[in-house]
Amino acid sequence: MTRDDPASRPRGQAPALRLLPVNLDALMVELPGQADVLALLDSLRRDPVPGVTELVPAARTLLVRVRPLECSLARLAQILATRDLAAAGPPAGRQVEIAVRYDGEDLEEVARLLGIDAAEVVRRHMAQEWAVAFTGFAPGFAYLTADAGLAVPRRAVPRTRIPAGAVALAGGFSAVYPAASPGGWQIVGRTDATLWDLARDPPALLQPGDRVRFVDAGDRVRASSAASSRAGEGGYVRGARSHDALGAGQTALLVRSPGLFSTFQDHGRPGLAAQGVSASGALDPVALAAANRLVGNDGRCAVIESAGGGLQLQSVGPNVVAVTGARAALGLLSADGRGLQPAGHQAIALDDGDVLSVGAAVAGTRCYVAARGGFVHESVLGSAATDTLARLGPAPLAAGDVIGIRPAPPGAAVGLSEPEPPLAAPGDEIVLDVVPGPRADWFTPEALTYLERQRWRVTAQSDRVGLRLEGAVPMARAVAGELPSEGTCRGSIQVPPSGQPVLFLADHPVTGGYPVIASVALHDLARAGQVPPGAWVRFRLLHVEALAAPASNL
Repeated sequence: MTRDDPASRPRGQAPALRLLPVNLDALMVELPGQADVLALLDSLRRDPVPGVTELVPAARTLLVRVRPLECSLARLAQILATRDLAAAGPPAGRQVEIAVRYDGEDLEEVARLLGIDAAEVVRRHMAQEWAVAFTGFAPGFAYLTADAGLAVPRRAVPRTRIPAGAVALAGGFSAVYPAASPGGWQIVGRTDATLWDLARDPPALLQPGDRVRFVDAGDRVRASSAASSRAGEGGYVRGARSHDALGAGQTALLVRSPGLFSTFQDHGRPGLAAQGVSASGALDPVALAAANRLVGNDGRCAVIESAGGGLQLQSVGPNVVAVTGARAALGLLSADGRGLQPAGHQAIALDDGDVLSVGAAVAGTRCYVAARGGFVHESVLGSAATDTLARLGPAPLAAGDVIGIRPAPPGAAVGLSEPEPPLAAPGDEIVLDVVPGPRADWFTPEALTYLERQRWRVTAQSDRVGLRLEGAVPMARAVAGELPSEGTCRGSIQVPPSGQPVLFLADHPVTGGYPVIASVALHDLARAGQVPPGAWVRFRLLHVEALAAPASNL
């Protein structure tokens, strides 16, 4: 892939664009090439549009998200249509130098694929100034573009582990792996540079629009495990979860059993997609808010999100908790051996030694546990949310963890009991509203018909990243070939070559290379997060009329 040069267009001519609906709070701007994307990104950063919350650049698109009450999609489309980029040059990003030892396992194979020798591969890699086009795949993973003549395919068989600091090529891109992970890129070298560091502000070394020069480090780069460690191995933050960490008189919950899977969640960390970080957060924010309301907490307090049943929490000192979300049997074993069955969606008083148990859900999938005063937890980038795809945030709960509880603020009132929300059980059918696009035109008309008219079964392979769906008739594409990576959102329905869709949830990848046929509307995202395996989903198409006609240029 090469970088498009706006200077190659006739003087004063603006780049053509298309505006594609994504959701009720987002649209995709499609431009001719990478340079135009970076120019628009730079323009919107220099002269922000009120109400815009996030900009996610990709190979040929810019995903723009807004607060609809501050800026409607129609108004956003008008602003973008009048934004003058005709005279815009490349963004004035930072210049970053990365020292590389060119001894990668795939260097000779890359040379063979290109019909040149290894020395020429290295010369080309260092000769060009690379631009940070966009981020994705993992926090701090930057896709770099240049007219370097180094376009090579990914490996036929991906490696199960590529070390942190690996410098690699794939397609027309170069990148540095910020953390150890599986991957299929061709490794040509390694670096000591730390691409992702939570102690740095911002944590990502490379931001969209930055310019990168690779230099030969020779012996300055140490081929040691310590170098890989400094480059960042990623992973969760556990922090102190023991009795020793409790203050005098502080109450807590002791995790007797974490159940199948339990994590801390709050409203997530929105606004960081440009660094490769998804918002994450509670899959059912309505249940999160209800749990906090019942115990008198601020709605922003973190809660425990638990899926699969089996969670057991023992009270250390007196506490007040509430369990909301999925319909599940609760059990309370008092310290003197009495067994009770408290109801969900109401405040529950616990004495010292009482054990609260959360059974498997019979409707919905995830329960939310709040404690009066709020949990003591680690925060990563301003949030307690555990991102299971990026392995970012507090570690999942484990047996023996002691979770401290903060004192309740003066005057905080415990809420009244609330009715259980209607949730789907395995075998039930649920209808979700969806907005077609941004890539509905990549599919046949019959595929859109099947999207809406047939029902889709939620498979057991579903998780916090997304719901994997199966339909009797796969959705066929009308456009062949690969889609350049572009931004995705929570609710995006991505369709891989199998034709069986994946509905992205909170821990979805920031960018993806499969076309998105539609997205679950904002008002149905919480319901989508509670659909259990074995349930059936039907989609009802909405239409964003304001974007029915694409703009021709900027």
